[in-house]
Amino acid sequence: MRPGVITVSGFIGFLPIFGMMKTTLPSLRHWLIATRPWSFPASSMPALVTFVYVFFLTRQDAALEVNWLAGALAVLGALVFQISGNLISDYFDYTHGVDREDTFGSSRLLVNGIFRPRAILWYGIGFMTFGVLIGLYLVVQTGWPLLMIGLLGFFGAAFYYTFKIHALGDALIFVIYGPLISLGVFYVMTGLLDWRIVVVSLPIAFITVNILHANNTRDIAHDRRANIKTLAMLLGVRAAIFEYKLLIVLTYLLMAALTVSGILHWATLCVFLTLPLAIGNCRVMEGACEGQPENIRDLDVRTAKLQLTFSALLSGLIFLSAWL
Repeated sequence: MRPGVITVSGFIGFLPIFGMMKTTLPSLRHWLIATRPWSFPASSMPALVTFVYVFFLTRQDAALEVNWLAGALAVLGALVFQISGNLISDYFDYTHGVDREDTFGSSRLLVNGIFRPRAILWYGIGFMTFGVLIGLYLVVQTGWPLLMIGLLGFFGAAFYYTFKIHALGDALIFVIYGPLISLGVFYVMTGLLDWRIVVVSLPIAFITVNILHANNTRDIAHDRRANIKTLAMLLGVRAAIFEYKLLIVLTYLLMAALTVSGILHWATLCVFLTLPLAIGNCRVMEGACEGQPENIRDLDVRTAKLQLTFSALLSGLIFLSAWL
């Protein structure tokens, strides 16, 4: 049941500052929805897989020194930066006419007038400030390589919209929500930069990119109207369908290669149990049509569920394999 809007008379005088409604404040539920919690696995899952993979390595090398608390803070920091990026992106999507009454995919809090744009922008800046503080603390505890990684993450979250409208959103998401997060968490925990965690992160990154790609393929007509460019738009629907399938194929081929090479234990091949979900999503993607976005209306959500299922299972299997 939808909770009622909370009225807090004591804060009425501050409402113009935050750009909210004049007589009511959004409910706690609205503040939570604005962060897009269903998207959290995009950042938390590669961070979690990295955390567990470090544990796997400690079982192989008892001399490996690990800072577990710093690792937990790094996972939190990755999530906080994603939230800030979500909010700032929503602000720009709305103010530039990308999110409208007839579009899909957004939280719709701005479209429906629950928040005013300035409130969402400052909400995002608040999370970004928190993320920066976490990052600076971890830099002091570790070293300058983390500063370089953190700066890339900061600019990615702050300027994602700029990359998005120039068809570079997919590339940015791939880098940030794969190698960058994983390398940062790994370095914070071990003080090392290890290429193995980069390749371990790639299967998750492929699926994460497909979340955005499904969204952009569905919204080709709407994005064209808003005068922005996405990779799906440049490719066209047929090539966009091929890209979605290709990324799925690469995900599972790379998982097989990681086990054959010994980077991951053979037990992690059980992640192929998620393959039916992936195949089902590919079949849905085959129905993509620029004039009928409803055909793949929920494919981004379905792909996000695949990413969560795949990543959670992989985390569990890596943890289990540490004892085998």
